Amino acid sequence: MRVCRRWYRLISTHSHLWRRLYLRPESSNGPIGAVHIRRVDIFLHVLATRFGSALIYIDLPIELITIEVLRELAIRCPNLEYLTLDFSTAMQLHDFSELNEFPCNLKCLCICLSDVIFLEGFMRRIYTFLSSLHILHIIGTLEKSSLFSTSAPEETDDYETINLSKIKAHAPNLRIINLYGISFLDDNHIEAIASGCIHLECLALNYCIRVEGKSLKTLLNRCRKLTCLLLQNTGNNKSKIERREVCLFVFFEKKGLTDEAIRAVDWKKSQLCELDISSTDLSEETLIEFLTNLPKLSYLAVSFCDGFTDKVSRKTEKKTNLLFIFRIFSRF
Repeated sequence: MRVCRRWYRLISTHSHLWRRLYLRPESSNGPIGAVHIRRVDIFLHVLATRFGSALIYIDLPIELITIEVLRELAIRCPNLEYLTLDFSTAMQLHDFSELNEFPCNLKCLCICLSDVIFLEGFMRRIYTFLSSLHILHIIGTLEKSSLFSTSAPEETDDYETINLSKIKAHAPNLRIINLYGISFLDDNHIEAIASGCIHLECLALNYCIRVEGKSLKTLLNRCRKLTCLLLQNTGNNKSKIERREVCLFVFFEKKGLTDEAIRAVDWKKSQLCELDISSTDLSEETLIEFLTNLPKLSYLAVSFCDGFTDKVSRKTEKKTNLLFIFRIFSRF
């Protein structure tokens, strides 16, 4: 599509207009939108001539995650701090055996996993470049696979498509770790993370349905700076069927956050300020013992948590510094 020369010169010569680049049209960037790249060779040319040191953020769909693109980013964009690698639609992976260059000043890395692709071959080539990371997002495939699966989570094979232990070993300065909807993640992985991330301030395990909480005691003992813990939908959801418009959703019973695991932790010594236990099945007694021992708690999310009664609410407000409670009642 042709544009006027004046407009072309304006956008091509002002590098500050290219600080953030969204290249996944299917992702939600609000009013910003995204650029669809049709030819990788033209994109490589633009990387070399236009972005340069101004670029601080870029997200890459699977077709742009190549040795050539990653090499250009490493060479041409020394100030790149935020990188998203979206493997979620990948059916096969490029050969990365000759990948020797990767952005090395990243502060935040987001990896979207695939159901069918093992990423260890790729990750092995980039581990040494991750030492500067402060924020790590790994987005699993639980929601996507649940839409089409007709079997319970325990009946399906969940392959460990990425090695979380190796990532934390090469990124000792992580402050924020977000592990969303990773079906293979369990308490063993959380203990491994806790053993090497002493600077951890926020851990999000939303929709990690195999987490039962057995690792929380180790996590709190080793990560003394932890102030934010997000455990949404790690609870026991009993089997139920719900029909919404023309779609039929089936929810299967699954293991999750248990009362015993919560009671085993000495929460008085924690620094937790933010907590999300939405859609968990913790009992009223456990919630009273749990929440009243968090004196620094200022934000609490308890939507669809049937154990959070008015009695729990009153006792929690008396014992903590709660500024905000987010609560939606269950319809079931």
